[in-house]
Order: sequence, then C-alpha cells, then structure tokens
Amino acid sequence: MSTTTDEPPVAEQLSDDFRDRLRELPPSAKLVAKVLETDAPLSQGQLAEESLLPDRTVRYALNRLEEEDLVDSRYSFQDARKQVYFLDR
Repeated sequence: MSTTTDEPPVAEQLSDDFRDRLRELPPSAKLVAKVLETDAPLSQGQLAEESLLPDRTVRYALNRLEEEDLVDSRYSFQDARKQVYFLDR
C-alpha cells in the first residue's frame, strides 16, 4: 500500500528573522514574497502575472527583496535567457 498523497507539500515556515526584515519593506515586496512562498521559482513576468502588479513594480520589489537577502535567483532551466526567483529562507 502506498503512503503518497496528491496533496501539495506544506510550505516551510518563514523564520522570525525573515519576517522581521520583510515587515520593513513596501507592500509590493511583501506581495511578491507571498507569491514566491507558494509558487517559486518564478520569472519576473510570471510574478507580474500572479501578483497582478506592473512589471516595473515587480522589478522594484525584487530589488528591495534582494537588498535584504530575502530572495535569490538563478537562470531558468527552461529558458537560459531568463532568471527565476525564489525565497532565500
């Protein structure tokens, strides 16, 4: 008998330090972080689509998150011209 389920894995809890640093950022950065918490890794375009924020606002939010070392990026395996972003817990 198999013990696997079709339920998605439970997201890791964000550390208190992570939450404290996130608390000081603008609402757009908080929204982008929340989207990344559930759907990472995502490209900037995918983040804009999921968050309903303009591309420019997503770029600003990502810059702020990167300044605080809350998000990291890597090149996409599907399209090496794009970067995908994920939370740096």
